[in-house]
Parts: sequence; C-alpha cells; structure tokens
Amino acid sequence: QVQLVESGGGLVQAGASLRLSCAASGRTFSDSAMGWFRQAPGKEREFVAGIDWRGDTTRYADSVKGRFTISRDNAKNTVYLQMNSLKLEDTAVYYCAARISLWPGSSPGEYAYWGQGTHVTVSS
Repeated sequence: QVQLVESGGGLVQAGASLRLSCAASGRTFSDSAMGWFRQAPGKEREFVAGIDWRGDTTRYADSVKGRFTISRDNAKNTVYLQMNSLKLEDTAVYYCAARISLWPGSSPGEYAYWGQGTHVTVSS
C-alpha cells in the first residue's frame, strides 16, 4: 500500500506559478514511478507529467511542456509539480499517483495508488 497526500493547490491569476507537493508513505517510494494527473469539471482525468524512480526520466503532456516541471526527492518521499505561466485551462483537480513500476506511464490505469487531489483554480 502507498498513501499519497497532495498539497499546494489554490486560486491564482493567469500567468502565476504554483508548486504542488505529494507526500508518500507506505511501500518503498523510491521503487515507484510517479505521475501527476488532472481532472477538470465534466472532463476525463488526463495525464500531466510522470517521473521515473530515480528522477532521471520525465515525460509531459504536450499542453504543459515548457511550463510544468515534475521532480522528486526520494529522501523526503515527495514528488513535486512546479507549474509556471498558468492558464485558465489549467484549472482542475490535480492528483498524484504511484505506479508499481520504475518507469512512468501516461494512462490512469497504469497507476495503482492515488491521492485525494488538490484543487487548482486559475482566474483571469
């Protein structure tokens, strides 16, 4: 079992930055690839970013490339999502997820453990 707790969401204006954090406990965090997903009202959950077990390999959705950065600190059992130049369309509930694999996937079905989500609202 892995327990995931996200934090750092909030209400910001377009163009601002936010950093989300996801604290993990339980199963060995450093053996798990991690991902961030988001779900806007009325839409399906979508992949945002993923990172491998060591933090060497990352992947991003095209919609966030160049604006978002995923990172992890295995000593702190925490994964981060730095979000810059936020847009209105980034408004969503953001979820952290852990995969029973060393490598990140981009489909929600590839992840076994999920946090409760943190709300991000971008206003004009």
